[in-house]
Amino acid sequence: MSIALQKTITLLLLIATGVLLRSRFRNQEAFGGIKEIILSVALPSTIFVALMKVEVNSSLWLIPLLTLIFNLLIYLTVPLAFPLFGLDRNSPAGRTILLLVPSLAPGLSCFPFIAEFLGQHSLALAALADVGNKFFVLIFLYVAAMQMFLRNSSHEAVPLGGKVRYLLFSLVKEPVNLVIAIALILLSLGLHYGTLPLVITDLMDKTSALMTPLVLLYIGLAVQWKESRKKLIVSVLFLRAGISLLLSAVLIAVCRITDYNLVLLCLVIPLSSASFWPLAHITTFHQRENQLGLSKERRSFDPDLAVLLLGFSLPLSTLLILGILSAGKTFVQPLAPVICGTVLLALGVIPYARGWAHRLSKT
Repeated sequence: MSIALQKTITLLLLIATGVLLRSRFRNQEAFGGIKEIILSVALPSTIFVALMKVEVNSSLWLIPLLTLIFNLLIYLTVPLAFPLFGLDRNSPAGRTILLLVPSLAPGLSCFPFIAEFLGQHSLALAALADVGNKFFVLIFLYVAAMQMFLRNSSHEAVPLGGKVRYLLFSLVKEPVNLVIAIALILLSLGLHYGTLPLVITDLMDKTSALMTPLVLLYIGLAVQWKESRKKLIVSVLFLRAGISLLLSAVLIAVCRITDYNLVLLCLVIPLSSASFWPLAHITTFHQRENQLGLSKERRSFDPDLAVLLLGFSLPLSTLLILGILSAGKTFVQPLAPVICGTVLLALGVIPYARGWAHRLSKT
């Protein structure tokens, strides 16, 4: 049995363990506690260790920029398929999907697998890529959500400056971003992981070892199979994954990327699950509309749909990322991501193609 296959089976067994433990985590506080340990302890330690072992050069700043461009491209292209799904871009469902689909949450759905299959250096590059994504989900998507809310509730005034300052403060104080900043400062001073005090490196090594098992258990606990609007959510997520792989294939070809690890990074980071931050933005404006007493039909967003999309996004992204990394040599071939992306696009489109054609024939 190959090492990659052994790793894959081990990781899947950890996810399965999480699924089996779901009945013991009915308390949402306990469930949220696991997520908090991941995001505030295990993940920051893992990223700190990875960054402190990487060699810094000026070209690294292109990485978050490329991720930000990817976010924007998904934001612009996915709504083009809304008519296929019978979605109105200006409906609550359309606005909700538009906010969630271009966001990424690599910390929960991608980083553990990168660390296991590609190593610490690749994880450090992935952490830098997430910096661009963080600016997109925290600032760009909040401003987009506010514009949607204002167009839908034009009489309601929203203090933009105060909220943006709050989100910038949230960006700065988030543990992952703090350790990235600290690591980059230490590296700029000529320090690296081997020069740090032993007590610091020992602490970081032990806490970072928690990340993979905790994240995989969390994924198993988070799996949801609600029936309501399942067809729409799964189709949208397949479409998102297909477009992501095709964009990644274009980037790899244009930039002539041949390094094994870099090719796989370009493929799996965009396949990360949707972020929880757009749901936070949606909840903020939904509460404002509760105060205004707006009916469900007049609301700007659909929080229930957002939760459902997040619930399906995490396990689907996990399976796709795990599959690509397990079959790494296959996906390094130029045509493999194109073929896989086309298949995923078809899986997203085919369930709605007949209804779309029927609607066109009536017009």
